[in-house]
Amino acid sequence: MPDLPVDPTDPWIRPAQTFPLLTDDMIERIRPYGTEELVGEDTYVFRRGDHSIDFLLVLDGELQMFADDPIKGRHHLYSYTRGQFSGEQNMFTHRSILLSGLCLAGSRVIRVCNEKFRALITGEPDIGETIIRSYILRRAGFVRHATGGGILVGHKEGGELLGIQRFLIRNLYPVTIMGVNDPEAPDVMQRFGLDADDLPALITPDHGVLKRPTNEILADELGLFEPPEDDAVYDVVVLGAGPAGLASAVYAASEGLKTLVVETMAPGGQAGTSSKIENYLGFPTGISGLALAGRAHIQAQKFGARLCVSRSAASLDCSEAPYVIGLSDGRSVSTKTVVVATGARYRKLDVPNYARFEGRGIQYAATAMEGQVCSGQEVVIVGGGNSAGQAAVFLSRTARHVHMLVRSKISATMSDYLVQRIKSSPHITLCEGCEITELDGGQNLETVAWVDRSTGQASRCDASNLFVMIGAEPNTDWLDGCLELDRHGFVCTGLSSDDMTRHPYAASKPGVFAVGDVRAGSVKRVASAVGEGSVVVAAIHQYLAVVH
Repeated sequence: MPDLPVDPTDPWIRPAQTFPLLTDDMIERIRPYGTEELVGEDTYVFRRGDHSIDFLLVLDGELQMFADDPIKGRHHLYSYTRGQFSGEQNMFTHRSILLSGLCLAGSRVIRVCNEKFRALITGEPDIGETIIRSYILRRAGFVRHATGGGILVGHKEGGELLGIQRFLIRNLYPVTIMGVNDPEAPDVMQRFGLDADDLPALITPDHGVLKRPTNEILADELGLFEPPEDDAVYDVVVLGAGPAGLASAVYAASEGLKTLVVETMAPGGQAGTSSKIENYLGFPTGISGLALAGRAHIQAQKFGARLCVSRSAASLDCSEAPYVIGLSDGRSVSTKTVVVATGARYRKLDVPNYARFEGRGIQYAATAMEGQVCSGQEVVIVGGGNSAGQAAVFLSRTARHVHMLVRSKISATMSDYLVQRIKSSPHITLCEGCEITELDGGQNLETVAWVDRSTGQASRCDASNLFVMIGAEPNTDWLDGCLELDRHGFVCTGLSSDDMTRHPYAASKPGVFAVGDVRAGSVKRVASAVGEGSVVVAAIHQYLAVVH
């Protein structure tokens, strides 16, 4: 086990859950799913970058796990011994794995081939629960300790670097951040042939260099992208992996439907950027949006759903069945039914210099990453909904002070528990009836000014981070007239008079449904989005039973 600082939230110091020992009874129940093997000599049973590897349970001997680092090279991380097993979250996907496994000579293992791994998980629920929990914690440990990933070099507070870091972290890919002013940065840049114009750049474990990469390039080069199956006709394609889309994927895949999910950024949607959701049923101490999304993601994959990250829907041909969805990379996907769960994009302020400072101080989410960037600084938050309230409470822990600006009264759109925390916090100043008037700075945002509309009093703050949380607009531009929308661009549902297609979430084309924030009249809450995403699967079954 690696030497780690004592931190109760660190998965790697919770060995009973992260690296559990299976009982003799559990081992015997796993035997029928695999074959026993004796390792004659030291053998790499899998290597970093492999796909769809087998599950290995150690009976005797040792399975050593190695991480590759662009600077340190390959190094021993930890070992599995009797009763312990290999793998992490990528066992449920076709993504490349992060670590290499060396089985020492004389070891005995039970090998469960990748094709039978899901049968083991579902056929032995208690064992499956133990394995899945450990896989979630192992991946969380990799991300926390930047183990098995790359090194991102650039300006630590630059918008481009933060955008790349956000994409990687939200897709649970571990990354080490190296600022250009860090002592080791000049040597690393020289070693890998980098100059200022190449930054930010990601150095991969195999010494590859990705200069100013797009999300699509990152996903392709790091093995995060799982392409749709060639010539497949899916039962359902879910467009968007927010809470509504992930719920649809879980229920559809668990009920035997061939399911594909297409997601532009990362699982979780806007909810995935929330620092803590405290009023979601079943989580009395709250849960971060990233953690909730990660659990839903692996749950969907457990049942066989495929997630296609870093691509977006570009078109929908509704002229005949099966429907054809055009993706942003030029691929097309055929499907019998469609669930539109594309959510909404962040609304922006109409203020001079706004576009200039996007990615250079203007933020749309408050996660641990942004909390670190804002540590010891004054920050400004604009918005009066729950997302803004959660951000204010979260950032007040690390920021020097939080100024929260609301156009009207805070209690009008925010849950009471957040209102009370904000009003009682000495680290948050609530400014009701205020609006931003000016943004200023050099290369990055430096100053935010606002005015109290009732008194005319002007205020100014030296803030390098402005969090804009003023609602969102539906992501429906790509539909291009295929479905009926309301005047704000949200998808209209429940309009059909045909018994076969009548359903509260049915769109204006048979076999096409809309759930979550993108649907006209939806309640913009995580719990309601999950409810819509799960309920719509019954309508999909009904439609497929009649039409197909």
